[in-house]
Amino acid sequence: MADGSNPITIRDIDVPFWRIVMILIKWSIAAIPAAIIVMLLYAALAALLGGVFVAIFQIFGVPIPDPNIGQTQ
Repeated sequence: MADGSNPITIRDIDVPFWRIVMILIKWSIAAIPAAIIVMLLYAALAALLGGVFVAIFQIFGVPIPDPNIGQTQ
């Protein structure tokens, strides 16, 4: 090598089975708050787009169904 570096090849990594199990459990627990955050972002985006589409429909005169139809007083 002209730059003075030595190439290294890793052939095997010895990790105990239960250590891998613990890592997977930690990842699973960490995924729960991440999924909640993604769900909240998706809900906020859906609400925003729903409001935008309703406003656009009202501008063009598209009738919007009344949510109170079929309810008794």
